[in-house]
Amino acid sequence: MVPLKLAALIFYIISFLTTSKSVDEFTYNGFRSANLSLDGMARITPNGLLKLTNSTTQQKGHAFYPDPIIFKNSSYAPAFSFSTYFVFAMVSGYQNLGGQGIIFVLSPSKSFEGASPGLYFGLFNQTNNGKFSNHIFGVELDSLKNVDIQDIDDNHVGIDINGMKSVSSNTSGYWDNKDLFHNLTLNSGQPMQLWVEYDGMEKQISVTLAPLQYSKPNRTLLQISYDLSHVLKPTMFAGFSSATGPIQITSHYVLGWSFKINGMAQSLDLSRLPKLPRVGPKTISKVLTIYLPVIGVVSVSLAIWGVVCYVNRRRKFAEVLEEWERDYSPQRFKFKDLYKATKGFRDKEILGRGGFGKVYKGVMPRSKSEIAVKRVSHESRQGMKEFVAEIASMGRLRHRNLVPLLGYCRRDFGLARLYDHGEDHRTTRVVGTLGYLAPEQNRTGKATTSTDVYAFGAFLLEVACGRRPIDPKAAPNDLILVDQVFSYWNEGDIFQAVDPNLSNDYLKEEVEIVLKLGLLCSHSEPKFRPSMRQVMLYLEGALSPPELSASGQKFAQHDEGCDGIPLWSYPSSSSQTVFTQTSSVSNSLLSGGR
Repeated sequence: MVPLKLAALIFYIISFLTTSKSVDEFTYNGFRSANLSLDGMARITPNGLLKLTNSTTQQKGHAFYPDPIIFKNSSYAPAFSFSTYFVFAMVSGYQNLGGQGIIFVLSPSKSFEGASPGLYFGLFNQTNNGKFSNHIFGVELDSLKNVDIQDIDDNHVGIDINGMKSVSSNTSGYWDNKDLFHNLTLNSGQPMQLWVEYDGMEKQISVTLAPLQYSKPNRTLLQISYDLSHVLKPTMFAGFSSATGPIQITSHYVLGWSFKINGMAQSLDLSRLPKLPRVGPKTISKVLTIYLPVIGVVSVSLAIWGVVCYVNRRRKFAEVLEEWERDYSPQRFKFKDLYKATKGFRDKEILGRGGFGKVYKGVMPRSKSEIAVKRVSHESRQGMKEFVAEIASMGRLRHRNLVPLLGYCRRDFGLARLYDHGEDHRTTRVVGTLGYLAPEQNRTGKATTSTDVYAFGAFLLEVACGRRPIDPKAAPNDLILVDQVFSYWNEGDIFQAVDPNLSNDYLKEEVEIVLKLGLLCSHSEPKFRPSMRQVMLYLEGALSPPELSASGQKFAQHDEGCDGIPLWSYPSSSSQTVFTQTSSVSNSLLSGGR
């Protein structure tokens, strides 16, 4: 009995002396002056890199923390939780070729005398590979596919237990915060981060990979349920192993490393990690001789282009105020403001098209007020004198049935040169759009409430019939819309005038009221036209539908239009009124149509 007690006491003392040196946490921000156990090719470079392999073929290299670490209280006790975090890099001399990789390893010994290089990573050999008695746990970073050990590809991370055939593996990469997977090439020469964690309570192994300067992803690359209590011995050594094959083209580095038992390994100070060596020849001469001159030429060209664009933009939106414009009450708007208000006069903003141009809807940039802008084509038949006449006349119009003219815009030529010296630019020319002008307005040049009703009647017929009040392309009998509609009504079938695009998708009672009311408002005699109040009552159904008399209805137009020009020499247009002019187009700004 005494010898047995003595033996037990000796064993206890030896165990105490052995484990008393054990630590449960360490951190290396670079390995300069670090006390690591190195063998084979492994060495620490002058700037603090842990280099596991060199250009020698068929060799191995190991680097271990020198002291043993306690992983469980006894042989049959459950293993403690642990975590490790390190930064590594694989630098290949060829872009698409890799060598044997790096493996983080927990081993009961730091000696691997009988281990083979190549696919065995300097840890095992053909005889003991996969044996339970090895008691080795590892996480491999492999950039070479070995069919013999069933590697999934030539760029993967794997969890190894007692051998090089991984119990779980995945292609190298990481998951971002949006749950998108990004591939990482292990032998790219770029530093990467790896976290290995074991939860002793949940019996779960987790591996997470990420590029440098990227926070630890929330989603792991590998995660399996596995009880390491049967693999790990009470004390183990932690370190790294690597090896070379028949052809050595890749160097393997560890830049920093931390480890902790029963907790999270400490984060590394990435700014303190050593720099990787340069790969390939210096490119500074190429930069100076090729790239720098090209960058200089491109920069100068961009600068010149920017100046030209700025000058052209200033010229495009330049505004010159002439003497004649100072006499008018309507405001002159900047073309730049109108351009922004109409979103560049794009087609989606068009309200309608007329004989002299297009009408756009818009919102003023500063006041946010809604406007209508008529952009008059320079190629239209309306001359510059007519444009100035409209500005001069409409600027003085104040009528309850007309929206006010807010202003105009004119730009890159002068309007004063269109007038003879000494000629008064104030005009009494008739202002309006042919087809909407009442017959008496052509003679007198005066706008009245009755002429407004006439224009509204032309508008009603235009909407219901889907054609312009005056169509120079139509047959002689169909030239004037009001005459054609009256002819249909006189024949007892007024619905022949309805826009064919409506098909039968309309209420006959409503369309009949609109057509009859359009004819009544378009009467050649002002006294027979209804008032706008009556028009609204008809449309709202407050009054019975209007009755027409064929004997008393006249719709004949005068042969002469404005300034003695035949009516059919002008195409009809919408009721928007001109108010702006540019070198290629003219633009009009109102708060709405007539």
